[in-house]
Amino acid sequence: ISVIFINNGIYGMTGGQMAPTTLIGQRSTTSVEGRTREQAGMPLKMCEILAAVPCAVYVERVMLNNPANVRKAKKAVETALDIQKAGLGFTFVEFLSACPTNWGLAPTDALKWVETDMAAYYPIGNFRKPEGY
Repeated sequence: ISVIFINNGIYGMTGGQMAPTTLIGQRSTTSVEGRTREQAGMPLKMCEILAAVPCAVYVERVMLNNPANVRKAKKAVETALDIQKAGLGFTFVEFLSACPTNWGLAPTDALKWVETDMAAYYPIGNFRKPEGY
């Protein structure tokens, strides 16, 4: 199985509710004062969680904030699918992505927020890959 996980920190398609990946202090329709650790716990770091699972052979986090990073994201998906086709095991690619509408930001500001705020908590990079990939 290959999983492509879009992390914009919010459930945007259903009205902007808090998601498991909503950052501390980030506001949503269900956390109007911002997510707190006391109320909702810490945001889940899916790549870090899955990198600890033996069957996950490829785990990568990329961000979609500029053309160069979109190309890196494309390469990560291609790699995940190549590994899957080779029958090596489970692959997971997480995209840090903007949701300007539910964040209440202009699109350019949302892209900056992905790079500064999201990537600070969710570091970009490879967490696991098989030799030769």
